[in-house]
Amino acid sequence: MKIIAKIKTDMPDKFGVPRQSGIVEELTGKIIFEPEYRVREAVRGLEEFSHLWVIWQFSENLRSSWSPTVRPPRLGGEIRKGVFATRSPFRPNPIGLSCVKIEKIEFTKELGPVISVSGVDMTDDTPIYDIKPYITYTDSRPDAKQSFAGDFINYGLKVDFPEKLLSLIPDEKQAGIIGILRHDPRPAYQDSPDRVYGVRYLDFDVHFKVKDNILTVIDIVKI
Repeated sequence: MKIIAKIKTDMPDKFGVPRQSGIVEELTGKIIFEPEYRVREAVRGLEEFSHLWVIWQFSENLRSSWSPTVRPPRLGGEIRKGVFATRSPFRPNPIGLSCVKIEKIEFTKELGPVISVSGVDMTDDTPIYDIKPYITYTDSRPDAKQSFAGDFINYGLKVDFPEKLLSLIPDEKQAGIIGILRHDPRPAYQDSPDRVYGVRYLDFDVHFKVKDNILTVIDIVKI
């Protein structure tokens, strides 16, 4: 398995990264190929597709051992499920699979083809093993069963982000952090209204509390 590319995103840490691709459409990234694969011909025709499958490495969760069961955070961290019945990053092989939208493809002299995508769920500099076009008639199964994952399709928090704090974030990046917070980055077993959490986003540490399904941003620290 060779790393063909890395993705540049606004998320330097894994805490706060969306649990699935596509749920925060405002989060963007750029797929930068490794020197060996910076070949224009290798992406010929890719502009004819709207979405990509990205096969990537859970580089933030590398470990030498594995467990046959895991505790999905959305189930409160107490209920165990088989590792192969979840999307947990703690797997025998640390491989992730994400569907992202192609926003544009640029051809640069220094980096070759650069693919801008949205709906990402990867930290900055995540290694990528492969990309493949998303094909609706085979890859979409609207009638598929989803177990507990289907219970959280419409889950979200109300976000109270004071304007004086939000204005510290660049205008074009504000929707991304609001989307991250709306989908509640906390583990489900942590629900203390007095606890302060921090999400790294760009060069900022965004501090917040949650009470009665309302997430309130209380401070932003420039890093």
